[in-house]
Amino acid sequence: MPKPPTSRDVARLAGVSQAAVSYALTGRGTISASTREHVLKVAESIGYRPNLAARSMRTRRSGRLAVVTGLTLDNHVRVLAGAGEAAEAAGYVMETHSVDGTIEERTTRVRELAASRQYEGILTLVPVLPEALSAAEEQPEDEAGVTAVVAEAAFDEKSRTVGDLADASPIEEFVTTLAAAGFRRFVHVAGPEQYVSARARRDVYRRTVASLAEDGVESLGVIGGDWGAESARRAVHDLPEDAPRLAVIAASDILAAGVLRGAAERGWSVPHDLVVTGWDNSPVGAYMSPSLTTVAVDFPEAGRAAMRRLVAALRGERPAAAAPIQRVCWRESTGGRPAAPTP
Repeated sequence: MPKPPTSRDVARLAGVSQAAVSYALTGRGTISASTREHVLKVAESIGYRPNLAARSMRTRRSGRLAVVTGLTLDNHVRVLAGAGEAAEAAGYVMETHSVDGTIEERTTRVRELAASRQYEGILTLVPVLPEALSAAEEQPEDEAGVTAVVAEAAFDEKSRTVGDLADASPIEEFVTTLAAAGFRRFVHVAGPEQYVSARARRDVYRRTVASLAEDGVESLGVIGGDWGAESARRAVHDLPEDAPRLAVIAASDILAAGVLRGAAERGWSVPHDLVVTGWDNSPVGAYMSPSLTTVAVDFPEAGRAAMRRLVAALRGERPAAAAPIQRVCWRESTGGRPAAPTP
């Protein structure tokens, strides 16, 4: 059975000293960011994993990071998976602590984790009170204490997406692209008001349509108000008979499916009489007829970006610019990506 790779193997393949490997993996010492990134890529490529127990004995640093989240629903799991990948790539072990309670209970848990001095850093993906972020400052100033507590709230108290995950800027791309292709009448099928993401999508829709008013673009309204396909289907039946040619911007793929059903029942053809967009990139959307134009949200990348910011805080570095986590997928329900008409 082959022996596992060692730090000497990493040093040899990366063309650096063993000290540089140690600095790259622990975030200590004076090496450039480019050298650290190179070493980490080499270590990952050969499957090297640092011996955390030996590191802890030498440096009194545990190599462990804690992530605090709420209920681990599907989207949470995907964010946590990305965070774990980034932690491992940086030479850390990540442990998850799920706290299903109030903001005060989560704050207490973060402070307990900091006081335990078992973790080099703590990342919280759910809201906490400000005192949780100062927990590290209250620890004794030795190398074993927690050195960073970073809040990157991705979910609210009820496990709904917030922050970057709730960014609604792709709605602007939908409206401006469809308007440039000649659509002048728009409708938004909205999600529930209590969701930050639903409010953001509604607000971007309204703002973008209003900005195009001088070009003759108008909104027939914001309709719906829950995540159910049936409410979207009924909302389409409530539209005036002369609504087409119409662009419907739905706040989710499920709502978009209800729109498609309602349009078919009214004898309206998609994408000729109506075009429809969704949100979530549900796997079934690509196989619907017509296939659904939607927004794909990269939940794992959101987790990776949050973890990289924690690691950067631990190492006293400026975090790298985060990659976009949302991408528009143009499909048949809008006729692909529609082009502006030729003058």
